[in-house]
Amino acid sequence: MNKDSQGCPVKSVRWEGKTCIVTVAGDVNIDCSVEFQRELLAQAEKKPKRIVVDLGGVQFMDSSGVASLVKLLSAAKKSGIELRLAALDERVRGIFEVTRLNTVFDIRDSLEEALA
Repeated sequence: MNKDSQGCPVKSVRWEGKTCIVTVAGDVNIDCSVEFQRELLAQAEKKPKRIVVDLGGVQFMDSSGVASLVKLLSAAKKSGIELRLAALDERVRGIFEVTRLNTVFDIRDSLEEALA
């Protein structure tokens, strides 16, 4: 079976000045994590000042999705890019709290707050 058969959860990428905004929707799981990670890292390679990942449309994320975000965080730190996660669903935020990754990531309640 094709791992990307579900399609990439990255729905759009747009730029506001030197900020790259990645909008994600749908489930982020093992079926799409390779493509998800590839798309996130491709944006980091463009060396924006900041990457905002808008997770408002994500209701489910498994460990492979979290791992993709951790890999993005690592790449961002190496390149001096500020990374913010925005608008996490209650269940997705719970994953970050249980794993204590909420202390590592800059998590904002809304996209507007993340862009401020």
